[in-house]
Amino acid sequence: MMVMLPYAIDSVMPTDPNENMAVSLALAALSFMVTVILGRPLITLLRQRGIGKKIRLDGPEAHLTKTGTPTMGGLMISFTVVVITLIFNTVGRLSMLLPVMVLIAAAILGAVDDRMSLVGGRSSGMAGRFKMLWLTIFALFAAIVLHAPDPFGLGLHHVYIPFLGRYDISLIYIPVAMVAISGMANAVNLTDGLDTLAAGTAAIAFLAYGIIAYRQGQLGVVTFCMTMCGALLGFLWFNAHPAQVFMGDTGSLSVGAALAVAAFMTGQWLLLPIVGFVFIAEAGSVMLQVAYFKLTKGKRIFRMTPLHHHFELIGWSETQITMRFWLVGMMAGLLGVALALL
Repeated sequence: MMVMLPYAIDSVMPTDPNENMAVSLALAALSFMVTVILGRPLITLLRQRGIGKKIRLDGPEAHLTKTGTPTMGGLMISFTVVVITLIFNTVGRLSMLLPVMVLIAAAILGAVDDRMSLVGGRSSGMAGRFKMLWLTIFALFAAIVLHAPDPFGLGLHHVYIPFLGRYDISLIYIPVAMVAISGMANAVNLTDGLDTLAAGTAAIAFLAYGIIAYRQGQLGVVTFCMTMCGALLGFLWFNAHPAQVFMGDTGSLSVGAALAVAAFMTGQWLLLPIVGFVFIAEAGSVMLQVAYFKLTKGKRIFRMTPLHHHFELIGWSETQITMRFWLVGMMAGLLGVALALL
């Protein structure tokens, strides 16, 4: 039995939802194959152009060996998802242009930041405040489109609370969506510090929201989430430890922002901190560390943040951390789907 939203984002609803899911899964496979095909020539091009990652000197010493690894690998994710979505997932579903636009905008911002932080460059990247300013502007635009009534927007202004139901939060929806979208983009960016960590946990989160959207009959969102999942898995082909390429801010900012937009399009955005628990934990560790450091005048809760660095410094290997974080992400995704069904 399909659980339908009281509002419809997609204007075209097929008579057989199972057939649509088959198409969505097929597009996920296509997305994977296209990303894998694009990966090798893109990595070669990045190497030829000297697009190598500069590693923080204050990070774990083991990471210094990664200096010069090609970055901006998020281009293969964004390109694949944008092309497949525009070709296969916008006919009768113009709402899918919103996550595509957010994906492109955040990817461009991330690419600018990556270009400023290459090996041999004078800069360590874009100033954090400036980057957050642009992310907030993009997120505000997305929030307004999500909230605005048809034909200018999607007319969304509700929150679903597990066990309690659906509530109209009116204009409060806009600032909440803005903070969530920019915050999730930043959270995925902070998570992107170990091989396969950000891409793997993001693929799990998109899969969870794809299932939630399917149960609602949000077939455009299902296809977008599955396409993102396929592209992320394709990227992992080259990001497997030891990584041949990093996604960089080009990938992490766009993936995080797109995940949040997809969550809001399902109406189940209150579950985003659960489905994206790993990202929230990573960002939360940084905020706690900074706050505690200032309050205690130099003391720390963690050995280093984001959280994955703490576990590195207490002796966990890189593969142990990523696999265990993946497991946590899987359990969080299952819990999020379960709560969405209540």
